[in-house]
Amino acid sequence: MFSFFLLIIAFLGKTKCVFKPIISIFTEIYLYMKIIIINGPNLNLLGKREPEVYGNMTFDTFYEELKSKYPGITLSYFQSNIEGELIDKIQEVGFTYDGIILNAAAYTHTSVGIGDAVKAIATPVIEVHISNTFSRETFRHQSFISPNAKGIIIGFGLKSYELALQSFL
Repeated sequence: MFSFFLLIIAFLGKTKCVFKPIISIFTEIYLYMKIIIINGPNLNLLGKREPEVYGNMTFDTFYEELKSKYPGITLSYFQSNIEGELIDKIQEVGFTYDGIILNAAAYTHTSVGIGDAVKAIATPVIEVHISNTFSRETFRHQSFISPNAKGIIIGFGLKSYELALQSFL
């Protein structure tokens, strides 16, 4: 969808028409978006932990690539292995950011508290998983986040985060 808008903007930018203010507004909105990626337990071990499931790239390397690919977005990142810290961060940004990309990892399947935090905030949340949780153990098929998320993206590796980011554009 974002590519479609870029095509329209490119076309309209070359014409003398009344749509130019719309182009400016769209560009301005895109440039001021604040998106945060919140990662849960063990995702600090990406690149080392189960590379056959999660790949060889560290999240820090991926995050830097993502930031350089989307320079107009204020993109931030938070990771914790502690459930309460994840809830605190969701509540802290949940009324001031334009979007949250949340990979609560194992807490997805166990934390009513994180699910309630997502329900309590105004900022839209995209639930993300690197692996296809439905092709794994049965307990990973349950999510306490999904009922309150704007959407869910699973199984596309680290690309899942970029797809989530694009959904906000």
